[in-house]
Amino acid sequence: MSEIALRLHEIHRRFTQANGGTLDVLRGCSLTIAKGEKVALIGPSGSGKSTLLQIAGLLEKPDEGDIMIAEHKASGLDDGGRTALRLKEIGFVYQFHHLLPEFSARENIILPQMIAGTALDQAGQRADELLALINLSARADHRPTQLSGGEQQRIAIARALANKPAVLIADEPTGNLDPHTAEHVFAVLQEIVAHQGLGLLMATHNHDLAQRMDRIVNIKEGLLIES
Repeated sequence: MSEIALRLHEIHRRFTQANGGTLDVLRGCSLTIAKGEKVALIGPSGSGKSTLLQIAGLLEKPDEGDIMIAEHKASGLDDGGRTALRLKEIGFVYQFHHLLPEFSARENIILPQMIAGTALDQAGQRADELLALINLSARADHRPTQLSGGEQQRIAIARALANKPAVLIADEPTGNLDPHTAEHVFAVLQEIVAHQGLGLLMATHNHDLAQRMDRIVNIKEGLLIES
């Protein structure tokens, strides 16, 4: 049986509206992703994709439901425990790279490791390994403004992998890229999932890319539906 990277069970999230009413954004969403598995999350704007990603990434708490990250149960953890688990086991890639402009590509990959308590020499070795994996070793000392859009996003992916997470959460990671560059970045994601053995949950509006994932789940009216 495959190891579990992420498990969401009966996740509910509701918000109180200005008129005092309640908006049910997520109404019992359940999803299991194995390590080494790529799952695409699709749905129209306002369907709850971002809320689900925030909850899966422990950035937001559900009103009800259970979350497992690898072998760790996240439900019931306090803010410090959630932060520690997120730092160790979850990597994030967004539509915009969010690299720190004053640091080099290599330093951007080293920083999250040092925050997690990794020694500088070990963090540097891991950064070099990841730069080689994404074929950007020659750009290690370049700052983000000296990199192309595709290179910036590949560095953002490497940074997300710095602490060897169990699950990678990607929110429209190719949304700002031209089709050719988007294809290149997606190929890097595919190779990394296979090479690192982590689970990938990727929200995307690109149905061509979604079709090449292992599974597609559609969020509709607050529920997840397997396509």
